[in-house]
Amino acid sequence: MSKRIYNLHAEVCKALAHPLRIEIIEALQNDELSFTKLAEITDCPKSNLSQHLSNMTQKGILRIRKDGLTNYYRLSSPKVAEACFLIREVLIENFKNHKEILDNL
Repeated sequence: MSKRIYNLHAEVCKALAHPLRIEIIEALQNDELSFTKLAEITDCPKSNLSQHLSNMTQKGILRIRKDGLTNYYRLSSPKVAEACFLIREVLIENFKNHKEILDNL
């Protein structure tokens, strides 16, 4: 596989490497939401949220739709949410394995 695809993959992973961005993905997994609704859900200052949404849009994680003065965001693909869910499952499995090891000491 081309080194270019590894670089692009790493860039997308970097764009996901923030708790707020993961929260945004979870909020958008089933719905398109307005900027205002995302601000309410995440309880994030608007200027900070705007930067995160812009970064995620530039990296192809989100799509934006403008309707008048309102911006609506959605995931570029349901696979984005699936990828985050799989990573969370790995974390939970690792936690359980570590807990079992500690319990058996």
